[in-house]
Amino acid sequence: MNKIRYAVVGLGHIAQAAVLPAFAHARRNSELTAFVSGDPEKLDKLAREYGVRHSFGYDEYEACLAGGLVDAVYIALPNSRHREFAQRALEAGVHVLCEKPLTTTAKDAEALVAASERGGARLMTAYRLHFERANLEAARLAHSGELGEPRFFSSSFALQLQEGNIRSDRELGGGPLFDLGIYCINAARYLFREEPYEVFAWSSSGKDRRFAEVEEMTSAILRFGDGKLAQFTCSFGAAPLGWYQLACTKGSLRLENAYEYAEGSELEVALESGKTRRRSFPVRDQFAPELLYFSDCVLKDRRPEPDGREGLIDVRIIEALRESARTGRPMRTALGRRHRRPTLRQEHHRPKPGKAPLVGVHASSR
Repeated sequence: MNKIRYAVVGLGHIAQAAVLPAFAHARRNSELTAFVSGDPEKLDKLAREYGVRHSFGYDEYEACLAGGLVDAVYIALPNSRHREFAQRALEAGVHVLCEKPLTTTAKDAEALVAASERGGARLMTAYRLHFERANLEAARLAHSGELGEPRFFSSSFALQLQEGNIRSDRELGGGPLFDLGIYCINAARYLFREEPYEVFAWSSSGKDRRFAEVEEMTSAILRFGDGKLAQFTCSFGAAPLGWYQLACTKGSLRLENAYEYAEGSELEVALESGKTRRRSFPVRDQFAPELLYFSDCVLKDRRPEPDGREGLIDVRIIEALRESARTGRPMRTALGRRHRRPTLRQEHHRPKPGKAPLVGVHASSR
């Protein structure tokens, strides 16, 4: 076997706009073989568009897993459905690449990690920025010594959410922390190469009817070892932006468009000497590298770096932040230590994908 055969489970916007086109840049070891969706129109039109021979409804998922047609699934469902469909695949011996957040509760994430370790099927959380050059270069610089020791991290990530989008549905696992804040949390962790031991958060909403079920925004502070701090704000009700800055003892770095996949980014490095340099990173396919990396892990029997435990840690942090926002108290975390972090060795360079046809979906922001 030299290619991993995938079923994409869920054909919403992220699947159609980014995941399906990525297979064209991952042909070396990844093959798009099947679709799983509850929408017959999507199944029919997208199967013809991508030449996919096997389509299944959600009630036929077991047949997809047990039919010997696929080796792995890419879970692109609403957040609250990640555990169910990922666990069923893992228990069937099918490998799982799951969109973030891995799950909406730490208990569910722990169950997926246990299912993977028990049965031997690989589980990877789809952290695309662990394979993206600008973020990997920032992580390298943070510990190169050129900027001194990292001291504090700041970030903002916002968009104007379209009314009625599933990201504002609490039952489906919506909310800005799961959708946007998770990027800020994960970036702080890989830039510091540590886990926070205490967190504090505030959440708020105005009178906008879009936020009847979830908060409009959350601001958070995370405490790390040796006095390091991280702070961020994520919002569904502000003009689009997404950046982070890392301040160190001898300089700083700032990454604009830090979390985007459809736009290029710019990394600025400022030294205490007054010298400043900038580097631009063009738009690249950020989803094909995930497929290439995960397929290699399966083919070569390697544990992926952003594995299930990586996803579990972020879910635990988000749980603690939500509890802090509810109670008004700081919350301690017990996260253990990660011995693996993303490095430049994980980068896969693939060109900007072409425009994908969209069937029955709309962009999440306006």
